[in-house]
Amino acid sequence: MPTRPLFTRILIGGLEKKLKIIDKLNQIMELELAGVVRYTHYSLMIYGYNRIPTVSWMKSNAMEGLEHAHRAGEMVTLLGGHPSLEIGPLLETENHDIGNIMRESLTHEKEALACYYDLMKLAAEENNVLIEEYAREMISCEELHLDEVDKMLRKPGDIEQFSGI
Repeated sequence: MPTRPLFTRILIGGLEKKLKIIDKLNQIMELELAGVVRYTHYSLMIYGYNRIPTVSWMKSNAMEGLEHAHRAGEMVTLLGGHPSLEIGPLLETENHDIGNIMRESLTHEKEALACYYDLMKLAAEENNVLIEEYAREMISCEELHLDEVDKMLRKPGDIEQFSGI
């Protein structure tokens, strides 16, 4: 089989990397949309003394997830891709204890954070500064959100990170 000319190999290689970035952005979009559903559901299942502030926090996270999904979709179209109509996996444990809800939230947030790190790596390999900076911004946002969930899972007085997933 003949080897393709260098220019053709560069074009094909660049296209493959671009498609990997688009695929990762679509995965992020799907994951963020799953977060919208997840946090909306959680907000409806909160009972007890701290219901009002917790429901407000959950609704705020659902709205933030929608904004994150929209931004990921905008990046997909910026790259000439087609935004996914799929939604990420939804976990229903039927256990609505606030501690379990927060642990599920922590797992979801860690998964989203890992996707943004993957995106940053792909963007850096492609020398795509815009996507890399977008990924960095979202990583900062997700790290802060993860920290909020972590602190909510700690017992009063605990200063070390939560470790009991």
